[in-house]
Formats: sequence, C-alpha cells, structure tokens
Amino acid sequence: MPAPISAPRDVAYPGLLKLSVDATDLDRRIFRVRETVPVAGPGPFTLLFPQWLPGNHSPTGQLDKLAGLIVTADGQRLDWTRDPVAVAAFHVEIPLGAKNLELEFQYVSPTDGDQGRVVVTPEMMNVQWNNMALYPAGYFTRQIPIEASIRLPAGWGYGTALEAAKTDDGVVTFKPVGFDTLVDSPMFAGRWFKKLDLDPGGRSRVTLNVMADDPGLLEITPKQLEAHRNLIVQADKLYGARHYDHYDMLLALTDRMGGIGLEHQRSSENGTSPRYFVDWDKLPSTRDLLAHEYTHSWNGKYRRPADLWTPNFNIPMRDSLLWVYEGQTQYWGFVLAARAGLLTKQEALDAIGATAATYDNRVGRTWRQMSDTTNDPIIAMRRPIPWTSWQRSEDYYSEGQLIWLDVDTLIRERSGGKKSLDDFAKAFFGVNDGDWSQLTYDFDEVVRTLNGVQSYDWATFLKARLGSHGPGAPLDGVARGGYRLVYAETPTDYFRSAEARRKATDLTYSLGLVVNKDGELTAVQWDGPAFKAGLTDGQKIVAVNGMAYDPDRLKDAVQAARGAGDPVELIVKAGERFRIVKIAYNGGLRYPRLERVAGAADRLGDILTPRK
Repeated sequence: MPAPISAPRDVAYPGLLKLSVDATDLDRRIFRVRETVPVAGPGPFTLLFPQWLPGNHSPTGQLDKLAGLIVTADGQRLDWTRDPVAVAAFHVEIPLGAKNLELEFQYVSPTDGDQGRVVVTPEMMNVQWNNMALYPAGYFTRQIPIEASIRLPAGWGYGTALEAAKTDDGVVTFKPVGFDTLVDSPMFAGRWFKKLDLDPGGRSRVTLNVMADDPGLLEITPKQLEAHRNLIVQADKLYGARHYDHYDMLLALTDRMGGIGLEHQRSSENGTSPRYFVDWDKLPSTRDLLAHEYTHSWNGKYRRPADLWTPNFNIPMRDSLLWVYEGQTQYWGFVLAARAGLLTKQEALDAIGATAATYDNRVGRTWRQMSDTTNDPIIAMRRPIPWTSWQRSEDYYSEGQLIWLDVDTLIRERSGGKKSLDDFAKAFFGVNDGDWSQLTYDFDEVVRTLNGVQSYDWATFLKARLGSHGPGAPLDGVARGGYRLVYAETPTDYFRSAEARRKATDLTYSLGLVVNKDGELTAVQWDGPAFKAGLTDGQKIVAVNGMAYDPDRLKDAVQAARGAGDPVELIVKAGERFRIVKIAYNGGLRYPRLERVAGAADRLGDILTPRK
C-alpha cells in the first residue's frame, strides 16, 4: 500500500490560492481553469480534488471530468502521479526555489444527460467550484484561503453567496474566502436573469436569483412574490436566529439544464419546472423545494451531525443522522411552504397524504429498517434502481418526515397544546444568532433537546421508529393530527400535478405500476398485481385490451375490471419480444388522500397555519 496522505491539520495555510475560470465556451460546455497554489518549500506535495461533497452525503466529486491537468513551477513542467488508492489525489515533487505551483486543466462538463447532470446550456450555467479547483492536502479546508475569479459570457447575470471585489474587462473577481466557503458558494448565471429582494429592509439581505430558458418565464405576480417573502418571515418566526450574513436562493427555471436541489449555508441551488411562475396553480408539487433548501441553512449546514462534519472534502462522511438532517428538513419544508402560502393548506395535506401512502405500501420495510437507508447515498450513489418499493431508496427523507410529524403531534398532545416541534426548532437550530460556522450534534443532544421541550422517553420512541419493520408506515402522527389515510377513485390536484410534472401515469395503488408518457414502465410495485403478472420496469405497454396504449384507455380498463370484471389485458414489449399479459386486479382506481376524522383535534391543521 502507498504511504498515507497527510492528515488535515487545523493550522493556517501559508499563502493565498488564486483560481481563474473561463466559462465562455458554451458550444462545447468546457470550463477552462488556471490555479496558483503557493508552496512553502521543496519536496513532496499533494493536491486533492474534492470528492466527499456536503449535501450529496457521498463521494460524488466529478473526478472523471477533470482533463488536461498540467502542473508547472517557474515555467518548468512537473510530472504528477495519481495516488493508486486515493485516486483523487495528485502527487508532485516541488523543485528547490519554487514559490508557487501553476495548474492548468479543464472541467469538461456533460454534453448529454447520459454523461451526468448537464450544467451548461446556451441560456444558463451552474458553476460548482468543487469541480474547478484542487487544494493542498494536510490542512482543514477552512484554513486554506482562496481568491476566485470567473469570465462569464457577455451580458449574463449571475447569483452567488460570494461577494464581488471587482469586475474588470468582463472578469468578476471575488473577495478571498476559505476553500470550504468557496465550495459552499456555487453560482447560477444566465442570459435571462432576475434578482428579487425577499426581505426588504430586513436585518440581512435575502435574494431570489432566478434564471430561465426564456425571458417570459421570469414574470412573477405580486401574490407569488408575497408568498416567497412570507417564507423568510415564517422561517424567522420558527428559528429566530439567522446563520448567514446574507442569503442567495439560486433558482433555475429550465428543462434543458439538469435539475438540482442542493443546500448551502448562505445559498441554495434549486432547479424546477420552467413554468414554475407561469403555471403556478397547476404545479403545487414544485412549491416546497425552496422552503426545503432554505431550511437546510439551519438544519444540516449550521447544525450538522457530528459524523457528517469533516475537515476537508476527501475524508469519508458517515450518514447515520440523515433522518434528522434531511427528514426533519423535509417536514419543515412542507410546513413552512404552507405557512408562507407557497402551498395551500389542502395542497400540503394532499402532499402529506401522498407520502403516507408511499410508505404504508413500502413493502421493503419488512426486511430493511429506515435507519439503514441513511447509507444509500454511499451505497447507490443516487443511481436509478429497479425495485424501489423493495430495495428502498433514501427513505430517511420522507419516512423521516412522518416520524417528525409523529413527534410534533405527540408533543402537542402531551403538553395540552402548549408546546410543539416549533419549540424544538428554536431551541436546537435557533441558537447563536449571527454565527455562520458549524455547530455539530449527536443523537443524545437531539433527545436532550426534545426532553427540554416535553419530558418523554424520546430515545426509546425514536429508536423504535428508526428500526421498525411494519407492516405499514408509522402513521401515528397522521392519526394524532386528526386525519386518516384513505383511497379514492380520483386523484387529488396535488397528485395529478406530480403526475404531470413527471409526465407519468401513476397506478401504484391499483395495478402496482407507473408508466411514462411513452408507455414505458418506470416502476413496478414489488408483490403487486403487475409484479405477479411478470412485469418489470423498462418494459413497454403497446396495447390495452386489444387497443393501442393510451393513459386514459389504461385507466378505463382498470375501472372496467372493477368487481368481477375480466383481467386487464396488455400487450407488452420487452426488448424485441412481445407478449400478452393479463393482470388479475379488480379493485378499481385508487388514489391516496387524507380524510378528516370527525371530532378529533385538527393538530395537523394547526401545524400548517401561519405564525403571527
């Protein structure tokens, strides 16, 4: 085995790194990078490409897209050697008298979606600095100062949490920051760009930076702007403190650049439907994203699980507390969206109903506890999997949301309505106003803080839910909230919106399958009717009951088979083979929703009500 790479030390790096990025090659989508790295003397030296990325919870650095690396010192080219084990490390030998290493390379971003997420189009780009810079081993990244600059296409606007020092001849140079802050401060830039003040006259600037495929998609109504501003108001009421000196929401309205939802302490990267504003009433399933990522400034970025905090970007992370980091953020994302008016109360209820149904039918719970899914970002690297309902996939998000609903309603019940999870949020996340470093926590601190709000055996409560196997989902919070999960023949508007956004026909709760716009199966419920008939994702429905496939024709066939009707007969194409499949199902169409329990306290309604 090779010698280990120098462990990071919490000492100041001797010198200021300088990074220069040319982002004008829109046709080939190539970022051209030059970097200066000061060095203290001759001898072996190691440069690292960021691999373990916060927010991704996994080693997802795009190392394969770094190309053309040339290292020089005083005009002399130096050979580099890749570490044979830690392959994101590059070793060089610094010659006597050299003061700086000069690096030149390209980040060759994807030109097609099958190569990875597209980050450059003719109209916009997403600059993630972790793809654009190497850093010296042996130091905490917060101790490595760096000055970044970038040349954007002429006339483009941009948004980033970095502060500009100057703009000269089309090049924007930013004030020096620690390398960790640089990576935590990505940029959105675009031809069609708009900035909106979300906290006029507030104690610190909050800006919504929007770019779109077309200028007409940037138009926002006063009511929509008010809802986004209310998000800031309601978050302040929930948390109290702010852990940023300014905050930039980066929002891309596009179906050309790859989608994203990624948190940072002073900003967030958000990609959604290009018609987010234009078709506002038709797209409720898009309207919790900003609330979710904004919440992460408190939960995940400032308050961070101790085993997820690392001193640099090449030390492995451990994801054991993602059910707090992501699960409670998922919970607050929907709650804050409802309190702000980004979602109506009914839309929020319908969203929670859809989540409750997903996990009440998540058959993989019988063999795999939710707590183990916190390892999924590392295990699966967020690649598609064939049997989500059986394998499970990052269920700490939305099953975690149901657990925190359970906690919230239980606090409200046991305190007689005097306390709630809001009190936990203020006590846990709302500390140290104005501090935007990081404050770590562990399971025991979560339990202690809950007990400070409402005395209970929270450790046993949480461990039971994290390790439960069903059958069914943990729906005590729904019931205690005053509702029950039911199924109807027609979908809610929220469910219909989610189908439209995915361009899918979702029959999970009837035939046990989901079909895309081309008739291809994108999901089959394990042990469901379609599964038992031998279907799997990737196959294509060609005909329904002898007629060419059509989504409405498929739904009509399900309804016609209700009761004692004939099986739904499909002609299915799998590769080059065709076969007839008969699905024995007579339960009719079934879509989830929440139904109010007469006489029960409407705690869930209270949770979704704006705070005064």
